[in-house]
Amino acid sequence: MLKTAVIGLGDISPIHILAIQANPMVELCAVCDIDEALRDSVPGAKFYEYYQEMIETEAIDCVHLCLPHHLHYPVAKYCMEQGVHVFQEKPLGLNTEEGLTLVKLEEKHKNVRLCVCLQNRFNESFKKLQKLLDSGIYGKVLGVKGIVTWSRPPSYYEVKPWRGKLDQAGGGVMINQALHTLDLMQLIGGKMVSIKGEVSRLLDYEIEVEDTAIANITFDSGARGLFFATIANADNDSVELQVLLEKGKLTIKDSILFSVDEMGNKERLAEDAKLPGSKFYYGASHAKLIDAFYESILSDTQAYVHAWEAVPSLKMIEAIRKSSQMKKAIFMEGQYNGKS
Repeated sequence: MLKTAVIGLGDISPIHILAIQANPMVELCAVCDIDEALRDSVPGAKFYEYYQEMIETEAIDCVHLCLPHHLHYPVAKYCMEQGVHVFQEKPLGLNTEEGLTLVKLEEKHKNVRLCVCLQNRFNESFKKLQKLLDSGIYGKVLGVKGIVTWSRPPSYYEVKPWRGKLDQAGGGVMINQALHTLDLMQLIGGKMVSIKGEVSRLLDYEIEVEDTAIANITFDSGARGLFFATIANADNDSVELQVLLEKGKLTIKDSILFSVDEMGNKERLAEDAKLPGSKFYYGASHAKLIDAFYESILSDTQAYVHAWEAVPSLKMIEAIRKSSQMKKAIFMEGQYNGKS
């Protein structure tokens, strides 16, 4: 039985807590938050205001980090240096530099695992999509399209001001709402050659971060990518991920994978489990990744999302922002389907 704790009791933490409580391999022994009003919010778990005190006091095997972005790196670093496994909400860090430092820390501390919560990799639709691409029955990938059109009111930033500050959030729609889509796009496309993009603020909000971004991506394979994300939509529409292939199209929309062959015949291939309630757009695969992470610890396997796997999407965000500033394509460096 592994003893675990949750640091940060914000919006995403209930998803983690439910998954932990449903897993017979782990015990939720403690939670931590600076808000004293949350002391009794998780029955059966001891409450702490300071994560350092919690780590020093409790015999904890693993922590879940559900914190504002700027706290991911320092808290993960501290926990790993204390020999505690880390299951961390995205992003890996505010930027590539922080991300690569955590990669080196995971490599240095051989007995400690850091898993990044890129849970959409575990969606039924995407797993099926990967199998079909690997099979080659549709031919080579010619293009990848990722579209995120969501809505966020001014209160989203007013309630939690860090979300609108570049030095605390690391960005806006790209790092907060569309990171998962960028991650899946690079998994499909592989090594990237260049990115040309634009970021903007379409909404009249008092924020420093972008609310809209668009990019054209060229892959080493010759495939092209189109990325578009905004929170200026009237509602939270379904994310769309489409792959154009030599012998048809594969599209994930409304959490369902469809195929369209060369004759225009459409077939429904897989559907994701859905999260109940207003946070349905989080997807229902957190528990799958959390369970896989704990199994990797207990069985000494590598079947989880390592720190190095979360670096490419951070590099994509930085390239899009830099391209927007410089008004030209940014050529990418490093290997994108392996360690950077």
